Amino acid sequence: MSQSIVSMNSVSYSYENKIALKNVNIEIKQGDFIGLLGPNGGGKTTLIKLLLGILKPQHGSIELFNTPITQFKDWNRIGFVSQKANAFNSGFPATVNEVVSMGLTAKMGYFRFFTKLHKQKVRAAVEQVGMLDYLHQNIGDLSGGQQQRVFIARALVSDPDLLILDEPTVGVDAEHVKKFYDLLHQLNYNRQITLLLVTHDIGTMTEHASDIVCLNKSLHFHGHPSEFVKLTETDLSHFYGHPLQVVTHNH
Repeated sequence: MSQSIVSMNSVSYSYENKIALKNVNIEIKQGDFIGLLGPNGGGKTTLIKLLLGILKPQHGSIELFNTPITQFKDWNRIGFVSQKANAFNSGFPATVNEVVSMGLTAKMGYFRFFTKLHKQKVRAAVEQVGMLDYLHQNIGDLSGGQQQRVFIARALVSDPDLLILDEPTVGVDAEHVKKFYDLLHQLNYNRQITLLLVTHDIGTMTEHASDIVCLNKSLHFHGHPSEFVKLTETDLSHFYGHPLQVVTHNH
């Protein structure tokens, strides 16, 4: 039986009187590739903040790797990639090597010297995302898709078991989006890294994810893509709260 990576049990959270999440139950197993779908304001960001320990559940409980989140200490097991390609300061004076090395500071501390092993880990992470040729290039000179690969390398350098990605393809062109999903497939299939990907791309998720989670404050669907595609546009429009037309991807 696969190890439990995330277990959310009847989790609720509100900002003042505004409900963000209501009675949410989600189970994520080792090796899963979860596509988290939902409208803006549907609670996806709140859910991520709860999993990262930034927020604490007001009701219910969360376990990470079979440990109550209030007792969980091994945060290096969780990597996070946000919408950096769309908001990154292109003038930031750092090379790819330096940006990825930042992923080790949480484990080492800011004033430790990098050993030969640390440098090898950085190089291996950069190579894994196909960016080794750009190791000493300034991050601001890269395209949005290339930057996102570097940010994934930064998350991978600490050897996480769970990688959370928050709409990482925002601002990335179509060609690099396909390469990006190919990379995620390799990480999930070859390295068995559990993935939780927040996205609005329904069509792509039905091709790549092992499970689809639909969240709009409460949980509306959690199951296999083969079951998700059976939902009608009426079902999805009800879930999103407005008329919705699904566009499928043909490759």
